[in-house]
Amino acid sequence: MIDDSLIERFSALLGSDLLSRDPETRDYLAQDIFTRGMPAGLVLRPETTDQLAAAVAEAAVAGCAIIARGGGMSYSGGYVPSEADSVLIDMRGMNRVLEINRDDMYVTVEAGTSWRELRQALAGAGLRTPYWGTLSGIHATIGGSLSQNSIFWGSGHHGSAAESALGLQVVLADGNVLHTGSAGQKNAAPFFRQHGPDLTGLFCGDCGALGIKAAATLRLLPAVSGRAFGAFAFGDYPAMLAAMAEISRQDLAMECFGFDPFLQRQRMHRESLASDAKNLLGVMKSADSVGKALAEGARIAMTGRGFMDDVEWSFSVMIEDRTEEGAAERLGAVRRIATGQGGRELPDTVPKVLRANPFGPVNSIIGPDGERWVPVHGIFPHSRAAAAMDAIMQLFARYQDTLTEYNIGVGHLLTTVATNCTVLEPVFFWPDALEQVHRHSVEPSLLHRIHGFPENLPARAAVTEIREALIRLFTELGAAHLQLGKSYRYKDGLRSANWRLVKALKQQLDPNRRLNPGALGL
Repeated sequence: MIDDSLIERFSALLGSDLLSRDPETRDYLAQDIFTRGMPAGLVLRPETTDQLAAAVAEAAVAGCAIIARGGGMSYSGGYVPSEADSVLIDMRGMNRVLEINRDDMYVTVEAGTSWRELRQALAGAGLRTPYWGTLSGIHATIGGSLSQNSIFWGSGHHGSAAESALGLQVVLADGNVLHTGSAGQKNAAPFFRQHGPDLTGLFCGDCGALGIKAAATLRLLPAVSGRAFGAFAFGDYPAMLAAMAEISRQDLAMECFGFDPFLQRQRMHRESLASDAKNLLGVMKSADSVGKALAEGARIAMTGRGFMDDVEWSFSVMIEDRTEEGAAERLGAVRRIATGQGGRELPDTVPKVLRANPFGPVNSIIGPDGERWVPVHGIFPHSRAAAAMDAIMQLFARYQDTLTEYNIGVGHLLTTVATNCTVLEPVFFWPDALEQVHRHSVEPSLLHRIHGFPENLPARAAVTEIREALIRLFTELGAAHLQLGKSYRYKDGLRSANWRLVKALKQQLDPNRRLNPGALGL
């Protein structure tokens, strides 16, 4: 379908420098962290909404599948082509902050803007969005995060990325641009989300199957200066989950996350002295006075990493408040909850270093020695999290011989979201060759140090099998998911009336099914 005539039409719309048929580019941009399928047929990189809309309309008329790609940090096959000759739209050419409205407290950005770029744009204004990014926000884009939905920075109080959105500009399959929220009115600004049916929510978590986000408007909050940090060790996960859930219910922490022993060992093995120094510099820069910076730097340097040697499970909290006293009061409440569940307090090095360097390199998408890495997750109400964790552990026990045979390591990341849910995220590490997406994303200095591994298809197949078994288990347990993509069993878990509605929406918005075929199971 992609012939010289179509290329000429795209060149006329965008300019020849904004499209690529380079085989390496088409292959690299079609990979996600876990999946490498067929390469894209053509890569377009529009720089304006008009260019994006014209390109989508042209591709749809030509019958090509159309897939939007943001920062490329997902792992559920969301933007991996399922058809030959797919047109992949690299949204990173649309990365401008269009408006910072201090009077009405919203910011409008193009969808290819990374979370780090938005944070930098807001830094001098004393403002932030409620949810303000993923750990991969050096690359991850706002449009990608809204399409897939995401959590981390700000999620303890404010939930997922979708919950901070006021409105969207969405390019539909026919090239028309839809404005959601109050901006859907002819004479209104994008200041309010709920104006009639919530069309903004319709395009959040759609994985680009219903439309392609061109721009997003997010709420703003005043940045606050009061901060506190805490970390606590536990002998087992039931007690730790109980403490994390109560901290979440009482709305005490802006971020609350925990690790199992395996992930903690991975982190201690991964970090180098050079990395420690760089992270320490970030902590010192974040202090509000020279004296405090020196004191913090000295304390963390003296603490070192030895305090983690005998830790089994642990969680950390990052707390924000309008005043230092308010943050300290919240931390006191966290401390009482954690110790009441049998936890013991640890030095606050991990959360303090992470918060001071929120959008660092994404070196964690590979293991310490260059192993492949992929997570899988389920979101559960607090009341079901411990039982779900038990079921996960039982599943891994059934696969223990396979894990041992192929030298597959498994860790667990646990996170709370808002006041009502817990994310359980098993993480796999295994010896296998890295792909282009890893080599484009990980710091060159790290890639130079690791020895790497040859291609290991049997181990990769074993990881795929166990991961799919976990996804089936999550469906049985009624879990929710972020970045549904093409991996999670969205259709299988839905009630029939809900699935009929989703199919009808797809038929109305994309009758020829050209937008990201396969996403959401459509």
